[in-house]
Amino acid sequence: MSEYYQAKRQRNLYNPKSHTPFRLSRSKIDLFFGCPQCFYLDRRLGVGRPPGFPFNLNVAVDTLLKKEFDFHRAAQTQHPLMGVYGIDAVPFQHPKMDEWRDSLRRGVTYLHKPTQFLVTGGVDDVWINGEGELIVVDYKATSKQGEVNLNADWQIGYKRQMEVYQWLLRHNDFAVSDLGYFVYCNGNTDKEAFDGKLEFDVKILPYEGNDEWVEETLVAIHACLQSDRIPDSAKECDYCAYRQAINEATGQSFLNI
Repeated sequence: MSEYYQAKRQRNLYNPKSHTPFRLSRSKIDLFFGCPQCFYLDRRLGVGRPPGFPFNLNVAVDTLLKKEFDFHRAAQTQHPLMGVYGIDAVPFQHPKMDEWRDSLRRGVTYLHKPTQFLVTGGVDDVWINGEGELIVVDYKATSKQGEVNLNADWQIGYKRQMEVYQWLLRHNDFAVSDLGYFVYCNGNTDKEAFDGKLEFDVKILPYEGNDEWVEETLVAIHACLQSDRIPDSAKECDYCAYRQAINEATGQSFLNI
């Protein structure tokens, strides 16, 4: 067992009787969409999914992109990619930019008073257009044949991610454009030799966000956590399918619902 993974924790649990704001991250909102049962086990009962392995190459790409855009942020100039794609914007300067990027401890935050959720999300970048509107930007890295796009069903999570960030910034009293961008880096495997370096093709993909779903989702999450009943699992949830397979193989029930 990993020394960092606690299968059962006692902290950061939702208490239905508490009036203290409860921190709810963007990733946990997406977990609720993915499987309400896994979400409830995590936030209410303290049993989180086992963590996956870190994507260190993706983190490295994110770090390098941030350095590039920060250079232009300081100079208030356009990154060359903005010119290539005809984007009228520059990286946004703000004293809280480092705070907004810190998804683990801070991020962009807003207290949603109807639910007492302190909603948080760590952005990759924010630009500002010629009309003074903020533009949410997310960095993605992959390595696949063909052109990158946003057409796969599973990429709905990417879109919701951007929309939560747009919602958060709007509730921090910023004018925010519906149009956001994914800076998508695709590792090139067509080279004749590796030569100790991996080259990427970089594209900027536009996405028109709509954050109208966020409010009703927070209310649904609140109702879920207030209930003493464990919700049903999602049919496509691999984690719940694994637990069910254990139940069938051992004749024991590790989860009664």
